[in-house]
Amino acid sequence: MEMNNQLYAKRRIVSTLGLAFSMSAMAVGLTVLLWILFVLFSNGLAGMDANLLFSDTPAPGTEGGGLRNAILGSLMIVGLTVVVSTPVGILAGVYLTEYGDESKTAELTRFVTDIMLSAPSIVLGLFVYAIAVATVGNFSGYAGSLALSLIAVPVIMRTTENMLRLVPGSLREAAFALGAPRWKVSTFITLRAAKSGVMTGVLLAVARISGETAPLLFTALNNQFFSTNMGAPMANLPVVIFQFAMSPYDNWVRLAWAGALLITLTVLVLNILARVFFREKVSA
Repeated sequence: MEMNNQLYAKRRIVSTLGLAFSMSAMAVGLTVLLWILFVLFSNGLAGMDANLLFSDTPAPGTEGGGLRNAILGSLMIVGLTVVVSTPVGILAGVYLTEYGDESKTAELTRFVTDIMLSAPSIVLGLFVYAIAVATVGNFSGYAGSLALSLIAVPVIMRTTENMLRLVPGSLREAAFALGAPRWKVSTFITLRAAKSGVMTGVLLAVARISGETAPLLFTALNNQFFSTNMGAPMANLPVVIFQFAMSPYDNWVRLAWAGALLITLTVLVLNILARVFFREKVSA
């Protein structure tokens, strides 16, 4: 009895220490996050005005200006990336889960996906520069979307695979028992059951690529003027923020903070809307 009491007391001490370390780590993480958000909001709100959305980036040494061309460029590049990478990533995740679970092709695909997930974004940007910029002879928004797609596809693919594996096998067996073919089970049963998690993966990919700067420096570059031509150098928020933040002009630095805050708020709003939308779907 005495030995059991000593063992219980030891376990209580270890549990208390583990909980204390966990809470401390959480407090440190939250403190750093709140500090970053405080600095971002305190500096970014100063540049949030009407000119931010309706004026183009200013020339060096001039006052005023905004980020209209950079905002449009980012929307077009990221939008094309989402259109390309979402079906590719989801279908690849479905294949890995439903069709190629034991095949050598699936193992090779997972291996390549792990490499792409851990590869620095600047390496992917250099790769696209070598095959899509240097060969053609000019920077373009299409090359920027290609570079971002190489970042987004592995994220969507791996998240889709993990979410589909959480779907109970009994759900698939019930559909097979009713005579449903495998492709219908994969698309109308399994994928629909995991749609919330798959959509989360897409949003994670969007959040990942929204602030990527290095790939766009080697592919889309920048453009001081308003342009919707994806086949030419195109303005985008990450590169503009990178260039303006290091400039000696106060209005450029102010615009850089405003652009960083704009990206943060966009990702936050996307996550909130997705959570509210899927919550309403479930309750309905």
